[in-house]
Amino acid sequence: MAGKVLIAKLGLDGHDRGAKVVARALMDGGFDVVYLGIHQTPQSVVEAAIQEDVKAIGVSILSGSHLELVGDLLKLMRERGLNVPVLIGGIIPKEDAEELKKMGVFEVCGPGTPLRRIVELFERALKQGK
Repeated sequence: MAGKVLIAKLGLDGHDRGAKVVARALMDGGFDVVYLGIHQTPQSVVEAAIQEDVKAIGVSILSGSHLELVGDLLKLMRERGLNVPVLIGGIIPKEDAEELKKMGVFEVCGPGTPLRRIVELFERALKQGK
């Protein structure tokens, strides 16, 4: 077993096909996946991550509010002492992806990122611990 990870859709975006495909690829890659689904808040993601004792969090955001939502997520994680890597997927401009990494995001994956690469990124994230 590669480790337990959480996959969620932050915000009001209801398009979750990509998140489900990633969750399935991670399961096929040996991960234990907790899939929260759509319309999650930073609070619900942090609470579930703590309750499920996950080792990494993957968040899909297509709504354009990635900087605000991920900023809130990372702040809540710090406040709750949750120190696990966060990987973000979605249609995110390059400059925003760099900003997210500066904020503490492990990696940002855009459309077309091969599933094998995503699985490898989660594997690396778990090995590095953050």
